[in-house]
Amino acid sequence: MVGTPNLNARELMEQAVQVMRRSVAEPRADGKSNPLVGAVLWEPDGYVETAYRAEFRDGDHAEYTLLERKKQAARLDKAVLFVTLEPCAPGARQYPKLSCAQRIVLARIKEVWVGIEDPDPTVDRRGIRYLQENGVAVHMFDLDLQREIREANKPFLEQALARAEAEEEGELVETPSLSSLERVIPSVDLRDFSSEALDRYREMANIDDPTDSAAFLRRLLHLGLLEEGSGGRAVPTGFGLLVFGREPRPALPQAGLLATIHLEDGREEVRDFDGPQVFAPEQALQWLRDRLPNPIDRSDARRLEVNKRLWEMVREAVVNALIHRDYSIKGAKCQLIATEDTINVMSPGEPVEPITLEQMRSLNAPMLSRNPVLHYVFSRMELAEERGLGLKSLRDGAESAGLPLPQYKWVPPYLSLTIYRNAAALAAELAGPAESERLSGDRKTVWEIASARDEITTRELIERTGYDERKIQRILADLRDGGLLQRTGNGRATRYEVCQTEGPSRRQHH
Repeated sequence: MVGTPNLNARELMEQAVQVMRRSVAEPRADGKSNPLVGAVLWEPDGYVETAYRAEFRDGDHAEYTLLERKKQAARLDKAVLFVTLEPCAPGARQYPKLSCAQRIVLARIKEVWVGIEDPDPTVDRRGIRYLQENGVAVHMFDLDLQREIREANKPFLEQALARAEAEEEGELVETPSLSSLERVIPSVDLRDFSSEALDRYREMANIDDPTDSAAFLRRLLHLGLLEEGSGGRAVPTGFGLLVFGREPRPALPQAGLLATIHLEDGREEVRDFDGPQVFAPEQALQWLRDRLPNPIDRSDARRLEVNKRLWEMVREAVVNALIHRDYSIKGAKCQLIATEDTINVMSPGEPVEPITLEQMRSLNAPMLSRNPVLHYVFSRMELAEERGLGLKSLRDGAESAGLPLPQYKWVPPYLSLTIYRNAAALAAELAGPAESERLSGDRKTVWEIASARDEITTRELIERTGYDERKIQRILADLRDGGLLQRTGNGRATRYEVCQTEGPSRRQHH
């Protein structure tokens, strides 16, 4: 936080969600749902003011009511704002009205906490970007509160997504740019699109209009996958070429997915997936499945279930890498690297601001898309998780399969995610070569179980191993003496955690 040591961010986030529920439903002849929005303003003396959508007048945004009606005469230089929905960006309001993001900047507020991003992928994150470009520190609400906000706003969110690509007349809104890929790529035209990719999108998104119709092209235009060129011709943008282009790489060298398998005999197999990126995840997974041995030594039924969960995690990781990577890094492409024990997915670019590496490592990071239009297209094709799930599916997949939790780390210029194909792989990595040699038998069994968890209790180890309590306590004491485990809490609250090492950490302890 920016110079606000006495601020309890969690309490204020929760208060904003409570205030949000008081939003007034405005009568509308068009049947559209309005969002529920709550805003809370914290001041250094501890005073808190709140506002909600349409509190005084129909149509008034919560930020407007708070800043221009309740606090118009106040100095807010050191105030902190909490709002459940991303403030609208410049261009969202008809002139002479100012957007909420502009009002926040004009009020000289330097710190803002945002619940969820705008649901329309064509304007998503542009309010946040405008604030950041004007020196405002932006944070996101906790993931559980984001889910609460989405659930309360479900009708509005569904309608906003449906309108995003709907054919409408009128000028397209000019909003702050998030990426150079929003612009047209020179010397590229509609002939560079893959008809197979467009047909698949049309089928998965349940669009009735034929792909060569003006109505279908208008949908892509509204999403920012096409732009209107000279003479009224529709021409692909960088994002359009990326998802639907037959060969994006000649124009976009950073596009594509490079997959490598390191075989046990020292050989490597390499494959590039450089066609339409909406096809890359399934193509890459099928290629890996056909070549990787099954590392899981379990009964047939359990092995099938574990493998199913493993490949679901890999698929999710690859899709996340393609959607959320930083495409301004032109010298790097997404990579998928498989060994006998691990599958590593590498995505160029640090987590999108304000998401932090620590939040990614916790597998509980708030949800925020770097490239909202890509997320939208992949979601429509049932390739990406719905908004609000975030990294929860990776955690749930690993826990249900009995596999170690995946590990994020920063390996410049890549955000690297390691998925472990068995518990022994992570246990050996965390213990280090010397200690791994010393581990055997019952000690090795307990260490593999404990190292795969954030924390574990004596009772859980007894249930997992079948050993009696005296034996478990003896092994735990030995692992603690060896510097592998540490004990936290006392009595019934006693837990055991993996000790931090000098190398890349699997998790962040707090």
